[in-house]
Amino acid sequence: MKLFLINICLFFISSLGFSQIYEIGGFVGGSNFIGDVGSTTFINPNEPTFGGVLKWNRSPRHSLRASLIYTTLSADDIESTDPRRKLRGYNFSAGALEASFGIEFNFLDFDLHPGVPISTPYLFTGLSVVNYPNFHFSSTDLVSEKTRTNAVGIPITLGFKTTLTSHIIMAFEVGARYTFSDNIDGSDPKSEELKKTVRFGNFNNTDWYMFSGFTLTYTFGRKPCYCNL
Repeated sequence: MKLFLINICLFFISSLGFSQIYEIGGFVGGSNFIGDVGSTTFINPNEPTFGGVLKWNRSPRHSLRASLIYTTLSADDIESTDPRRKLRGYNFSAGALEASFGIEFNFLDFDLHPGVPISTPYLFTGLSVVNYPNFHFSSTDLVSEKTRTNAVGIPITLGFKTTLTSHIIMAFEVGARYTFSDNIDGSDPKSEELKKTVRFGNFNNTDWYMFSGFTLTYTFGRKPCYCNL
């Protein structure tokens, strides 16, 4: 039995030595909101962000990617360059949880198996769903509606990744999330009664938010035969 367990352990370790089809790791960075409240600067992280990332490397040029990220989306009119927003004085802070899934495209071949240091820029896109609290503004006061809702969006992320070791990959990325909701900042409540009295902002634009930060992932799994993909 002892010899059997030793052989199993040696087989597992040896398989990890050349197999890198999957990646799992974490994301750490910052977020900022772009909408009808606060600054409209696109890359301006003002809240910490953290989460997990999972990838399935389908070829040296593309991967299927899923992530779960938590942050606080916040904005303050005082930080805006628009004098009308400064005078209005709205601000909010809302905990948000995002799940995303899509495809990551590498601009250069990113084949991990030769065992040499490699790097490449990449693009990620797909679908995202963010869960956030409902609220609205009454005068300058924020009123919680004590409910939460989901908004579907499209992530558009640019990044650069490089191998640190044969199994560790580090990347820096900046990602925009275009959502199909205009109410993350409380500017467009679902209630028709509230719409008549507290709706504000540009009704033709929906809300955006940004993630900027680093990922650190560990590779594992069977070595793929890319020729069959």
